[in-house]
Amino acid sequence: MSSTLALTEPFETLADYAASGGLDGLRRARAMTSEDLIALVGEAGVRGRGGAGFPAARKWASVLAETSDHDDSFVVVNAAEGEPGTFKDRALIRANPYAVVEGALIAAHAIGARRVVVATKAIYLEQLERIRAAVLELHADGWLAGLEVEVVEGPDHYLLGEETALLEVIEGEDPLPRQIPPYLYGLYTTGPQLGWSAGIDDSPGGPATPSSNPVVVNNAETLAHVALVCRHGADWYRAQGTSESPGPTIVTITGDVRRAAVAEVPLGRPLGELIDELAGGARPGRSIKAVLSGVANPVLSAAGLTAPVSYEGLGAAGSGLGSAGFIVYDDSRNMVDVAYQVSRFLHVESCGQCNSCKLGTLDVTTLLEGLVRGEPAKVDVVGHLRRALAGVTQSARCYLPTQEQRLVASLLDGFPEDLAERLAGIPGDLDVPLPKIIDIRDGVAELAAGPPYKHPDWTLRDTPVALTRR
Repeated sequence: MSSTLALTEPFETLADYAASGGLDGLRRARAMTSEDLIALVGEAGVRGRGGAGFPAARKWASVLAETSDHDDSFVVVNAAEGEPGTFKDRALIRANPYAVVEGALIAAHAIGARRVVVATKAIYLEQLERIRAAVLELHADGWLAGLEVEVVEGPDHYLLGEETALLEVIEGEDPLPRQIPPYLYGLYTTGPQLGWSAGIDDSPGGPATPSSNPVVVNNAETLAHVALVCRHGADWYRAQGTSESPGPTIVTITGDVRRAAVAEVPLGRPLGELIDELAGGARPGRSIKAVLSGVANPVLSAAGLTAPVSYEGLGAAGSGLGSAGFIVYDDSRNMVDVAYQVSRFLHVESCGQCNSCKLGTLDVTTLLEGLVRGEPAKVDVVGHLRRALAGVTQSARCYLPTQEQRLVASLLDGFPEDLAERLAGIPGDLDVPLPKIIDIRDGVAELAAGPPYKHPDWTLRDTPVALTRR
């Protein structure tokens, strides 16, 4: 497979990138009007690679439409990447940070932004070094054209990747999701208090009209694709992938496979083929039982391995593409044990703004933990699980409780024999892996392992989480 984003042949310098055709897209984009540029990205069909698959052109157009003469608009590169089983953005930035920044500069031209913010986790030291070096090189060569490009380091929390929580961190706050989307309520606003740090500027000489400062938040890979589209054209991009899911994408494959993999592939290939080709298939003597697309979509059983890796293909199979991070489980695993790990992760990472989410994920997690431990049931476990899952999304600010509801329910409903085994009191594996990837090199995934362990209040401690709510 050829790599259009140079994952297998990293660019060490801006000169190397430019010699390969890099920056041609930015040069062409700056010769276009905002409307024509947004139309080009729309014709190519670029969709967000952060998980939701939202059309990039539609997002840009909404920000452009909402930006008034009193506003400063922003472009934010979301490189937080905290989805279990995903390593695509870090692999991309390690190999080719120039394409990411080039795409961000193109987006800034499209919406008339004067400031670009690249936001990632402080623990991603290699990626921070590569991004900062790329920005300095682009500045030295005159490519920033008066734009301010800032790199912001955030904490190691899953919700840092939620776009409104990311804006909070840029403003110096914790990653707590807002209720208003970025195209209506962006960065450093002077409008009414709607975020944690926003407020009306009533100082002498302050703005006479409140500003909302709309923001485009795009995933790092999405913006690299924009640079490719502006370089090669919409037809070139659509020649890859499918009609509803054009272009390539970067997949990550970990779990019960012969080797871990991160690679760029055209959308539309069958999932099972990619697992076999890139990761060597199941472990010796085992068969694939289930695949998670991160923790954002319902599980795929072995029957779903024929589904195309595309938004529509995996959607039709009852799951979703997410950020194309696939966690493989073989026939040695019980899916109730996996459900426990998913629920525990989401409970710990829930920010606590919505009681239905924080307490609901706690209820689900403790019930599942009891099943995995083989403890005698004190309540109607299945009925209690159903009720807890039904109410977990009430008044939710973000998508996390919906993930809990959809994925945990799919694991319990899709594998009734596994649930029956745990209901019979047969203990399971409390440590079944849910990969938090530190690095992938030469087919080996380095996974995070405590201590320190994160607790539901987001503190780090030397002992793992002890859940006491029953």
